Amino acid sequence: MSSRSARSQGRPDSGRVAAHLAVMAAVAVVMGVLTACLAIPFAGLVGVAAKDVSRGMVNLPESLEAKDLSQKTRIYDVNGNLIASLYDQNRINVPLSSISRPMVKAIVAIEDYRFYDHGALDLRGTLRAFITNQANGGAVQGGSSITQQMVKQTLLYQAETDAERKAATEETYARKIRELRYAIAFEKNHTKDWILERYLNIAYFGDGAFGVQSAARHFFSKNAKDLNLLESATLAGLVKNPVGYDPIDNPERAESRRNVVLDRMAQLGVLTEKKAERLKATPLEETLKIETAPNGCQQSRAPFFCDYVVSWLLKDPVLGDTPKERRTTLKNGGLNIHTTIDLDMQEAADDSVSSHVYPQDQAIGGLAMVEPGTGDVRALAQSRPMGKDKAAGETYLNYVVPKEYGNSNGFQAGSTFKVFVLASAINQGIPLSTYISSPQQMFIPDSEFETCNGPYVGDGGWDVQNSTGSGSYNLYTGTQQSVNTFFAQLETRTGMCEPVKLARSLGLSPGMNPSWVLGDSDTSPLAMASAYATFAARGLYCEPRPVTQVLDSSGQVLKDFPNQCEQAMPGATADAVNDILRGVMEPGGFGQNIAIDKPSAGKTGTTQSGRSVWFVGYTPTLAAAAMLAGANDQGQWLELGGQTVGGQYISEASGSGYAGPIWGDAMAAISAKLPYEDFAPPPGDYIAGVLVPVPDVTGQSVEAATTALQAAGFTVADGGQVDSDAEAGVVASTSPEAGTSLSSGDTVTLYTSTGTASTNGRGRKGRG
Repeated sequence: MSSRSARSQGRPDSGRVAAHLAVMAAVAVVMGVLTACLAIPFAGLVGVAAKDVSRGMVNLPESLEAKDLSQKTRIYDVNGNLIASLYDQNRINVPLSSISRPMVKAIVAIEDYRFYDHGALDLRGTLRAFITNQANGGAVQGGSSITQQMVKQTLLYQAETDAERKAATEETYARKIRELRYAIAFEKNHTKDWILERYLNIAYFGDGAFGVQSAARHFFSKNAKDLNLLESATLAGLVKNPVGYDPIDNPERAESRRNVVLDRMAQLGVLTEKKAERLKATPLEETLKIETAPNGCQQSRAPFFCDYVVSWLLKDPVLGDTPKERRTTLKNGGLNIHTTIDLDMQEAADDSVSSHVYPQDQAIGGLAMVEPGTGDVRALAQSRPMGKDKAAGETYLNYVVPKEYGNSNGFQAGSTFKVFVLASAINQGIPLSTYISSPQQMFIPDSEFETCNGPYVGDGGWDVQNSTGSGSYNLYTGTQQSVNTFFAQLETRTGMCEPVKLARSLGLSPGMNPSWVLGDSDTSPLAMASAYATFAARGLYCEPRPVTQVLDSSGQVLKDFPNQCEQAMPGATADAVNDILRGVMEPGGFGQNIAIDKPSAGKTGTTQSGRSVWFVGYTPTLAAAAMLAGANDQGQWLELGGQTVGGQYISEASGSGYAGPIWGDAMAAISAKLPYEDFAPPPGDYIAGVLVPVPDVTGQSVEAATTALQAAGFTVADGGQVDSDAEAGVVASTSPEAGTSLSSGDTVTLYTSTGTASTNGRGRKGRG
């Protein structure tokens, strides 16, 4: 062997020397970059595409905005019980003070044990990983500090395009260095505790749980502040590979990973080796207590009420300028939404509807409950469950609410509309004792029906007939027996203008034609319950209100939703209507078999086509509207006669026979929680004799107007400001307007002027 050969065997070949030199050069470059604090682009990294790195750095901001993390929104009932959650990511942010110390120690031990000792970069770990990666062909792995990991998670969370998502996850040094530059900025601008808190809230722990609080709830059914050492080690081990170490799908790997964390904690002196061994002996499955996190209205205890809440809030600009922004806020804003639903009433409504109408019946049953005097929606139930399986009778259409909130086309409400003509007749001074001869059938020319602009012009006249016999009836008996020819003639006396306006002021939308008194074709149980609640509240109409308050993710009030109520008719008029309708629930009335043990009143409704039947009834403290309508799964309306509904064959549909029991069973179930309160008696047969006109107080100061109205016997409410060319601060208008006859004690709402005339023709400002 030659001396040259011997020398060549004693030293590395040129390829190995070059490789080591490359690693050393790369390390030197990294050190140089760190020294420069990543202030300028650089080139020359061996094994790295220098041009790509430079391009990635040249326009890179020096710091990264850490946007708020998405959090799930929670919806609560009137008593504070959770009824639904909405989220894109199952996350509940918590401060570091609400995370147990064992959890903090476990995550630091396994992910970055020198986290509190180094800056943005753990130089030892990074150089060790860098050299290892170079020796293994340039793969990028390991070495990231918690701050760098938090930056990566933040970039991925805030990525809005595929290119941004790819850049946040690519396995290149360019990504590592971009992250490091941001990490340096975070370390400069925030405390270590802030960084660790964000990391624990942004990290994904697997099985849909984002952040340590949701993970603690999901895997252990406890809060993050209560996690013990064993549970903390389990969660700390998940962040490296949330899918691979999933305790549910991969329990053996999860347990092995948990034990690695415990060993690491013992190695670092966080706990003793003896304690680590004792903890490792505990099977993982004995520690788990899985808690699911339902998402969306379909999994709610009150799915269609939840759906109504969502649709209602999506129309409110407080959540965003556009529907898309509002939906994003709802699903990611961590809102706490407090609603008006009463789960006892909801359960009663659900049980009653489901027992009388089956999901696959060729019919739809519905029930809505509303509190008089507030408009608070207490329950919404329908026979078809929420879902997409039509064969099982499921639907996403919310049939119980107005179509703008539920996408259904609405229903005809039958004779329940007669009450608005009745109220107008009373309000116009027609005595309750007035008798009208009402034959079985009669023809009334169009010219006898007055609109707001003169005689009605139609097809010539209305051929109306009864389903309840003929005779002579007064306002009591004609209403209680729901006589069509009686009300057709009563409508010629009242005119159509006032009754239609009254119905519209109560949230309904009837057209102006003679037969409207037998039922508008586009209404809902919620709308009818709200309208009838007005009579229970002695003439005070309140818009349906499903939400009372929305809090943001920090617990601050985002918006309060006060009652929206106005006096729609004199209290004495409502008292007289109540006195008449309570007769429906008494012996001999259509509702005698469904009467409850509290004073109640009600009205039946049956359409002439037999496609829908109704019962709308109320006590002084709760109004409810029950409906049954024939319909197939294609949304085509059917006649109820000849159908089998809820196991019962219907030969001839009627409101008292089929909608009434839905109302009666639900109300009987909750009767015990309803206060005993009776209706106020009407002042006498001649209601008009006790009415008082509202004085004209426009242009007066609020103080002067209040004094005048109170002197007239009215209660005064503040309606806020409206656009008006009247002097700013003075009364621009009242509701009801001056000259309207009300009863003593009724509410008159004052609207004060902004001093600026409206430009859109509408004086009142939006809700809230």
